[in-house]
Amino acid sequence: MGRVTILGVFVADTAYRADRMPVMGETILGHSFALGPGGKGSNQAVACARIGAETHMLTKLGDDDFAQLALSTWEGAGVTPHATKVAESYTGAAHIFIEAATGNNAIIIAPGAAALIGTQDVDGWAELITSADVFVTQLEQSIEAAMHALRIAREAGVTTILNPAPAADLPEGMLALCDYVTPNESEAAALVGMPVETPDDAAKACELLRAKGVVTPIITLGEQGAYLDGHGLVPAIDAGPVVETTGAGDAFNGAFAAALSEGKTPLEAVQMGCATAGLSVTKAGTAPSMPTRAEVDARL
Repeated sequence: MGRVTILGVFVADTAYRADRMPVMGETILGHSFALGPGGKGSNQAVACARIGAETHMLTKLGDDDFAQLALSTWEGAGVTPHATKVAESYTGAAHIFIEAATGNNAIIIAPGAAALIGTQDVDGWAELITSADVFVTQLEQSIEAAMHALRIAREAGVTTILNPAPAADLPEGMLALCDYVTPNESEAAALVGMPVETPDDAAKACELLRAKGVVTPIITLGEQGAYLDGHGLVPAIDAGPVVETTGAGDAFNGAFAAALSEGKTPLEAVQMGCATAGLSVTKAGTAPSMPTRAEVDARL
């Protein structure tokens, strides 16, 4: 069992399923509503723990009912939380619109207390970062905190993964702290300034990301699979009808980190990530959709 430390955000997902998104000033009827655990960092931690890694989650929460949802979610998945409670703020929440016909989604995130994570908090978690086999972060908390944590991990020789989501302008030198970056098509396009839709596009984008200092870029391409620099396209795994794609990227990242932490090659880790993502989209929700290691191994 490897050890993975994840810096990120928990939010309570409020998911609305409807035929289409309403236009401004319009009210429409939806098909369903669900409340559940989410946030990229938290989802990735759940996916990682279910694959079998010793998983530590670094974040901030409010002192409210959504914080209890976070703690119970992590307990159920086997994630060890290191979550500071901030009574003056609130636990994050997300509005998720799901298109009923396709399962595609559009999301608004309000990180709440997790938006207050700063470099001093990261310093307090330094031992948890430096003792990991793999460190993972995203961009839902402050970029300054994420970059500081990546620097601490890199200086300690810990394998670093940045999932650059949501897309943002990154400070000079941040990508050079990353052993792996795992953008999707739109995030990769924002990083390299060109459209990324096909494996050929992904190959060019990987070359540009390597020029910015990334050791091994990986670009997830939705239903096509994932492009691993130096190998090529790793095909997606069809595990059944698509119900919801919201957690697919987080499923990939969590499983990829877990696989690396136990010594698998990058190709083996990407294959595990693709299998985990493929299984996750067959279920509703984000954290609740993350499959177990037994399910992933059976699919592989």
